[in-house]
Amino acid sequence: MLHHLTQHWLFFTAAIDLVVAIVASAHVVLTKRDSRAAIAWVGLIWLAPLVGALLYLWLGINRIQRRGRLLRRGHKYSGPTLHQEICSQGILDDTFGPTGAHLRSLVTLTGEITQRPLLAGNHIVPLLDGDEAFPAMLKAIEEATKSVSLSTYIFDYDRTGRRFLDVLQRAVSRNVEVRVLIDDMGARYSWPRMTPALRRAGITCATFMPPTIPWRFQYSNLRTHRKTLVVDGTVGFTGGINIRDGHCSASLPRHPVRDLHVRVEGPVVSQIQEVFADDWLFCTGEVLQGEVWFPQIAAQGNILARGIPDGPDANFESFRLALLGAIACAESSIRVVTPYFLPDASLITALNVAALRGITVDLVLPGENNIALVKWASTSLLWQVVERGCRVWISPPPFDHAKIMVVDDLVSFVGSSNWDPRSLRLNFEFNLECYDRTLAAGLTAVIQARIRSARRMTLEELDGRSLPIRLRDGIAKLASPYL
Repeated sequence: MLHHLTQHWLFFTAAIDLVVAIVASAHVVLTKRDSRAAIAWVGLIWLAPLVGALLYLWLGINRIQRRGRLLRRGHKYSGPTLHQEICSQGILDDTFGPTGAHLRSLVTLTGEITQRPLLAGNHIVPLLDGDEAFPAMLKAIEEATKSVSLSTYIFDYDRTGRRFLDVLQRAVSRNVEVRVLIDDMGARYSWPRMTPALRRAGITCATFMPPTIPWRFQYSNLRTHRKTLVVDGTVGFTGGINIRDGHCSASLPRHPVRDLHVRVEGPVVSQIQEVFADDWLFCTGEVLQGEVWFPQIAAQGNILARGIPDGPDANFESFRLALLGAIACAESSIRVVTPYFLPDASLITALNVAALRGITVDLVLPGENNIALVKWASTSLLWQVVERGCRVWISPPPFDHAKIMVVDDLVSFVGSSNWDPRSLRLNFEFNLECYDRTLAAGLTAVIQARIRSARRMTLEELDGRSLPIRLRDGIAKLASPYL
């Protein structure tokens, strides 16, 4: 009897393994875009019975995009976009001219990606560090008469944070509608936290995706990394700056951080506000609508601009596709400043192909990084772009947290996205796509100033790292999809 049971049990186990292997392999074939990854997973599934399928179930399935979409289901803001200044053919011709015509296809690409129009009539001013950005933001809030919407990843309860708290409280006392959204993980960067102080001051605030169980580990995916401020629906700010003392060099912080924000006026402010309204609806269930939040906005300048929201939901990899499109369209120069440089293979290939086409590719990376593991992982892959002719510049301290890209002295991208998997796939981000030669020249001047103080990374320097350092960096690179 035992012998027969053993025979049947082995048959039963083999049958289960066969069914599981077929189902898992079918899922791999249907969902994996990279054929090399598909072959690897199918091989593991069949060569390691049951164990291979379990590993695929645990590590091989992309749940981020699915979870992002599920979280947003039923919470999508559907308010109107005010399109009174959509670009006409004449405006496009005037902006691009004969020397910029090759970038017209980028306008089409990002329009298809975002399903948002490129809007004319905007005025955008770069603001360096918190020293320029914070006074401008505080002044705008102080002058608010109708509404203030503020979204940020980090809002520390320090001297800078309390300055914002004070002006927001005064706005509430003037009967201004104020809404503040802070990422739940970012809210934990300071103690005490800012959220209780905001609520005590009568300021309506919420945190983005708090854990359902208070003591549950707060994983760092699916965070809102967006930094936006809109005042009276007509003046906006966005970029990479968090609200904390470290961004103000004049106050001599212990850990100073360089960064960049922009002040925005014109119709594209409505797109910044729409993204905030979408996030606010998701977090609180409250719909922001009407003239208080979305007034008619007159043209304020000559810049063409569009908002690019990005996240693991309906906007999955939007900014990554825009970057690939911009690199592909470039004919003379690509200049990038990013604090975290961990691009995937497609972005590395695009940069290399651009350099091989004779395009000047400048990548400005910080010599001092606030996350050592990211710096090690980044260093381990730099040879892939340096050997093909991309110029990598290592800027001196303080840590440079700015996110800028300028292509062919005409198109600029500024916002919250880094060149790493977390920004491009796992978090909610916001960037502006801008077409204007004057703005591009101003941002290029910022980049060139960083390059003048930087040193150029060479292939000899990368190859000259000691074996232990190269091993450390290579091991760190293995974790790059999760950094």
